Amino acid sequence: MVKTYDLTLGNETKVMLKLTAPMIIGNLFQQLYNVADTIIVGRFIGPNALAAVGSSFSVMVLLNSIILGLCMGSSTVFSILYGAKEIDKLKNSYFISSCLIGLLTLVINFLALFFIDEILNLLNIPQAVWTDTKTYLQIILYGIIFTSAYNFFAAIMRSMGNTMIPLIFLIISAVINIILDIVFIVPFKMGVGGAAYATIIAQGVSSIGLAVYCIRKVPLIRLKRRHMKFDMNIAKMISNNSILSCIQQSVMNLGILMIQGLVNSFGVSVMAAFGAVVKIESFAYLPEQEFGNAFSIFIAQNHGAKKQGRIHNGIRSAVKIITIYGIAVSVLIILLAKPLMGIFVNPNETEILQIGTQYLFIVSIFYTLIGYLFMFYGLFRGMGRPEMSIILTIISLGTRVILAYALSAVSQIGLVGIWWSIPIGWALADMIGFYKIKKFNKV
Repeated sequence: MVKTYDLTLGNETKVMLKLTAPMIIGNLFQQLYNVADTIIVGRFIGPNALAAVGSSFSVMVLLNSIILGLCMGSSTVFSILYGAKEIDKLKNSYFISSCLIGLLTLVINFLALFFIDEILNLLNIPQAVWTDTKTYLQIILYGIIFTSAYNFFAAIMRSMGNTMIPLIFLIISAVINIILDIVFIVPFKMGVGGAAYATIIAQGVSSIGLAVYCIRKVPLIRLKRRHMKFDMNIAKMISNNSILSCIQQSVMNLGILMIQGLVNSFGVSVMAAFGAVVKIESFAYLPEQEFGNAFSIFIAQNHGAKKQGRIHNGIRSAVKIITIYGIAVSVLIILLAKPLMGIFVNPNETEILQIGTQYLFIVSIFYTLIGYLFMFYGLFRGMGRPEMSIILTIISLGTRVILAYALSAVSQIGLVGIWWSIPIGWALADMIGFYKIKKFNKV
C-alpha cells in the first residue's frame, strides 16, 4: 500500500517544500524529453531541424495544456474531497474525471491531426523547415493519449500528498527517451522523426507504468459499481474547475503560440534562438511553476478541511520562498547565459547565440515576477476560484501579445520589443494578484 499525506497538519513551509521537491525533480526529467531532442537534433542534424523541433514544441505545449488544465482542475476537486474525508464522493470524482479527460483527449488528437497544415500556416513556418516540422509534429501527436493518462494518475497521487511515485516513472521514461534519441538519430539516422518516436515511446512507458502501479497499489483508486455514476453535483464541481483550469492553461499557451508565430516571422535564426531559450527558461522557472502546483494542492486540502489560518500562513511562506528563489536563479542565468546557449547551439552559429543571449539578459532579470504569477494560479485554483487565474492569464498574455506585435513593428525597437513585452505582462498581472491577496488576508 502506497503512502499518502495529510497536508492539513504540520509546519506550512516544510509541508509545501516536501510536497514540491519531487514535483520539481519530476518536471526536470519531463523537460529532458524535449531538451534531449533539441540538443541531439541541433548537434547532429542542424539548425533547420532545431527550428522545426522548437516550433513543434510550442504547438504541443498548447495542446498538452488543455489536457493538463483538465487534470489540474480535477486534482483540485480530488484534493478538496480528500481533505474533507468524503471518500465516496472522491471515488465518484475519479470516474467522472476519467470519462471527461478521456473523451476530450480523443477529440483534441483528432482535430490536431486533421488541421495540422492549418496549424503550421498559423505559425508562419518557413518552407525550409515545413517538412521536418510536420513530420515531427504528426508523430508526437500520436502520444497525446499517453500524456493524458500520465497526468490523470499523477493528479490522483498528488491530491493525496504523494508526489514521489509519479517522479519515479518520469525518471525511468526520461532515461529511455535519451537513450532512444541517440540511437534513432545517430546510428539509425532517422532525423527528426527519430526524436519524435523516442519521445512517445518514453511517454508510453511512464503513463502505462504509473497506471498499472496505481491500480495495483492504491486501494482508494479501485472503484465499486456505486461509484460509477454521474452525480450531477460532483460532475458540476469537476466541470467548473477542470474547464476553467483548461481555459486558463489554453489562453496562456495560445498567447505563447502567438508570440511563437511572431518570432517565426523574423526567420530561421531567430526561431532557432527562441527554441533554445524556451528550453533554458523551462528549467529556470520550473521550480516556481511546480511550487505553484504544489501550493494549489496544499491550499485545496486545507480549503476542504476549512483551515483558513493555515491558508493565510501558507501564502506568507510562499511569497518568501518565491522571492528568494527568483533572485537567485535570475543572477545565475545572467552569469551563465552564453554557456547555456552553447549547450543547444554550435559555437559557429554566432547569430543564433547572440539573439538567444540578448533575450536571456533582458527577461531573466524578472523571473521572480513569473514565480508570483504561478503562486496566484495555485492559490485561486486551490480555493475553487479558477476564474481568477483566467483573468490574470488574460492580463499577462494579452499585454504581452499586444506589446510584442506593437513594439516589434517599430524599426528602432524590432525584436527587442518582443523580449520586453514578456516581463511587462507578468508585472501587470502580479499587481492584480497582490491586490486580491490583500483583500483575502483581511477576511
